[in-house]
Amino acid sequence: MTRFVGGPVRVSVPATSANLGPGFDSLGLALDLRDVLEGEVLAEGLVVEVTGAGAEAVPLDESHLVVCAMRTAFEALGAQPPGLRLRCENVVPHARGLGSSSAAIVGGLVLARALVEDGAAVLDDAALFELAARMEGHPDNVSPALHGGFTISGHDDDGFWTVRSPVDPRISVVVIVPPDGVATEVARGLLPDRVPHADAAADAGRTALLVAALAGRPEHLLRATRDYLHQDQRRPAMPASLALVDALRADGVPAVVSGAGPTVLAFVDGPEARDRLLGRCPEGWVAHALAISDDGARVVG
Repeated sequence: MTRFVGGPVRVSVPATSANLGPGFDSLGLALDLRDVLEGEVLAEGLVVEVTGAGAEAVPLDESHLVVCAMRTAFEALGAQPPGLRLRCENVVPHARGLGSSSAAIVGGLVLARALVEDGAAVLDDAALFELAARMEGHPDNVSPALHGGFTISGHDDDGFWTVRSPVDPRISVVVIVPPDGVATEVARGLLPDRVPHADAAADAGRTALLVAALAGRPEHLLRATRDYLHQDQRRPAMPASLALVDALRADGVPAVVSGAGPTVLAFVDGPEARDRLLGRCPEGWVAHALAISDDGARVVG
């Protein structure tokens, strides 16, 4: 019989950036910008409270993405609670290419598992990752949201897979977030069904170089982050973001569009480079200097 824990449980889950230039739908990075979710089993009903990013736009009922993820995990664990209270303290901006939906999905799954006694024995990280990737539709953001760090992930006939890869401790990032978002569906809708073989080969080479550059050869990050498959194609949806990427790269900064955009992410390898980038933030945008988070979603307190 499934037994629920008494009292509230809190989970912290990181923002993530996918693609990182050439690693389309395969590379992901956890960032030290974290949402906090708090859940508690009640005798009846559903209470959803949201503060921070997206609070004015998200539903406060069963259709809330965190609630959907929790219901999915409870089903896998064998029982739904009689009632549920959820509080979301959102920091990750919505519709900006920083993995807000993956944070909601992974955070909700981890929270539900933690609300069940011995939940991790029934639903381990491998099974939870599979649920998260199926909910999101692709694994590039949910993988670092769950596992932390830098991950390489994909899907084949055997299901979803993921591998962590090291990151040189000198490397951090600056994200420059525009005031208006772009829906992932809009950004994906601009991509062609077919790409030239030469462009695919160029992206494959840059992706392999990027794994090596992040692991300990940051001097290669500018070349390694050159993309041929998706960024220019998305320019109509985010012209200001691509203009900033172009300007930064012309100055030797390894800058990319974060995920489906429109946030711009740039790799830095020291405080001087970080401070220079913070000074390049356009008026009305918001810049954050962020460490790469070695931790994925975790129970806190």
